[in-house]
Amino acid sequence: MKAEVVSIGSELSSGVRLDTNGQWLAAQLAQIGVDVIYHSTVADDLPANLDVFRHAQSRADLVLVTGGLGPTKDDLTREVLAEVAGVPLEFHEPSLQWIESIFKMFNRPMPERNRVQAMFPVGSEVITNPNGTAPGIWLMAGNACFVCLPGVPREMKPMFTDWVVPRLRQEFSLGEVIVHRTIRCFGAGESQIEEMLGDLTKRGRQPEVGITASEATISLRVTAKGANPEQAQQLIEPDARFIYEKLGELIFGEDDVELHHAVAKALIKKNVTISTAESCTGGMLGQMLTDTPGISQVYLGGYVTYSNDLKINLLGVPADILSRHGAVSEECAAAMAKNCRERTGSDLAVSITGIAGPDGGTPEKPVGLVYVGLASSSEVKVRNFKWGNDRKSTRVRAAKMALNLVRLQLLRQDC
Repeated sequence: MKAEVVSIGSELSSGVRLDTNGQWLAAQLAQIGVDVIYHSTVADDLPANLDVFRHAQSRADLVLVTGGLGPTKDDLTREVLAEVAGVPLEFHEPSLQWIESIFKMFNRPMPERNRVQAMFPVGSEVITNPNGTAPGIWLMAGNACFVCLPGVPREMKPMFTDWVVPRLRQEFSLGEVIVHRTIRCFGAGESQIEEMLGDLTKRGRQPEVGITASEATISLRVTAKGANPEQAQQLIEPDARFIYEKLGELIFGEDDVELHHAVAKALIKKNVTISTAESCTGGMLGQMLTDTPGISQVYLGGYVTYSNDLKINLLGVPADILSRHGAVSEECAAAMAKNCRERTGSDLAVSITGIAGPDGGTPEKPVGLVYVGLASSSEVKVRNFKWGNDRKSTRVRAAKMALNLVRLQLLRQDC
């Protein structure tokens, strides 16, 4: 079965919002053996919707649509689907009763316009929506099966999981399932990691191994097909073992795990306390750490000392270090980490100071230069890195480099 995912909304086509629904649906379809071969994003425009639906009908077995099922005039999905199928809309009384019950639940009168949500193309089936006023639609139109769901994720996802997936399994002989396993790395570049893996990422091999990079995090996605999820996982396992053998400490987690989650969980597991001292990242490192529940057990707090005065007055960085070496220096990063650890009483302290840009660089200290310090009970170590000229990227990568130093310290049990 070949599928197309159609995401409807001017906010999506204009770039105001990201199409996360399409990404989620494609991943879910892969798990039941349905290949998504097209993604379409279309504005709330009637002729454009008709064009997209007709193209999807001609080239896909399954067309999964999200959005356009609300009560307003720019919600066009039911009207477009009826025209593509060549049938009129008809009223469905049970759906209206459900919609009215939701408004009664909140002690609000139902606007007359919401009646349109109880209109369905003749011959279609209603997909119940237990969490909202927009029922979904299931309709065979020509050789394509159209499944239309609301665009609100908290409504769409349970409707897809609880209603659509069982119905697809019932109606169609689905093929092999597709399983992905993503191994996440930090500490080496994309080309270096690919070289370490030899022919593993060569096109055409099975399982397929893809490599992507995002803000210095490298992801290796191993994809396999099998008669069932267990068989596909078995096909993935040898490649996964090979990746772990070759990359070792570069790997910090799998699937949706971010570097800051991995570090925070390791700190909690080992009961190692930490504090932070930040300059150019402006508290980003502390924010990343506190994204993980339970981090209060080990994260004591942090200093954001953007100015030299605060580096001196809050952190106790010697004024002569700043006058002789500057705030962006190995000496300053070391003093920030050392004093942060002493003042908070943490097991580890990490510091960041750098030039995020786009201004402020010199030939000796260019934009993108960052120093990261790490203080433990036994030593203070400093690493410097040079990123590009993009301010946001420099700050994110600097915070990640600091996290990675902590991760490696924890792996080596030197706290």
